[in-house]
Amino acid sequence: MSVILVTGCAGFIGLHCAERLLARGEQVVGIDNLNAYYDPALKEARLARLAAHPAFRFERLDLADRAGMAELFARVKPTRVLHLAAQAGVRYSIDQPHDYTDANLLGFGHVLQGCRAAQVEHLVFASSSSVYGGNARLPYSERDAVDHPVSYYAATKKANEVMAHSYAHLDGMPATGLRFFTVYGPWGRPDMALFKFTRAMLAGEPIDVYGHGRLVRDFTYIDDIVEGVLRVLDKPATPDPAYDPMAPNPGTSSAPYRIFNIGNRQPTVLMDYIEAIESALGITADKRMLPIQPGDMHSTAADTSALAAWVGFAPATPVREGVARFVRWYREFYKV
Repeated sequence: MSVILVTGCAGFIGLHCAERLLARGEQVVGIDNLNAYYDPALKEARLARLAAHPAFRFERLDLADRAGMAELFARVKPTRVLHLAAQAGVRYSIDQPHDYTDANLLGFGHVLQGCRAAQVEHLVFASSSSVYGGNARLPYSERDAVDHPVSYYAATKKANEVMAHSYAHLDGMPATGLRFFTVYGPWGRPDMALFKFTRAMLAGEPIDVYGHGRLVRDFTYIDDIVEGVLRVLDKPATPDPAYDPMAPNPGTSSAPYRIFNIGNRQPTVLMDYIEAIESALGITADKRMLPIQPGDMHSTAADTSALAAWVGFAPATPVREGVARFVRWYREFYKV
């Protein structure tokens, strides 16, 4: 029976994708190193949800472990790989760049080599809207160049895209990169704004509002992300017959390689996002207005026309609805 390998299965997006795959009858092997970048107890709680499924198997493994990764691929022989594991966080990458080198570069190299050895049918890997970096033209399109990252995290994600392309070109291995735009929702990451704001507001503490509240993000609800991911996973990348090497499109290739944005197409000003949280909580936040932080982008907005053309889907959950769902989960999970 075919097996799907999900890396980062104890992570936010990894949990939701693995649950959906299991719900539709797939065999899933999940790996995660359960590091302490944020509360491991939350990761353990996510993992406990997956462990209830008889078709799920978990293996604790670090992507940077070359021998361990090679042994895993040889033993599991996955037919498809959903690579979501990474060292996340833009600002953390400024202080701890070696963690990003190990997980996002060395680790991704091991994933690619494992996919080559196992001759997987399709590798789908997480990229990020942060690769657009210094670009100012909105909405962001996969046709845009992404040569000016403004954080080391973004640089590693751009590197993942070109690393995957080399394997697609040399080995004919179908590979698709997905540029996620500010994902939020139940079981989300504690280092993300929604989680931090909710926690602080319920505790009666002030919230730090960077960019003086004028930053803009294409907040994308987790269920929409998962739907897009699974549709892409089910449709392996193919060479683009219209690809022109004299005018190359960065989002496609003469190799079986694709890049897609997954965003909500509804850019939201940070202050409006905070208002949605206030409405869901029934609390007015004590706001501490601060300048934009190093490594942050001022605005993001996704052009998802390529994704819609490829799999017939584009995210559309309204921010207020998604925020309300997160708040309900948070109150239930933390009993507050």
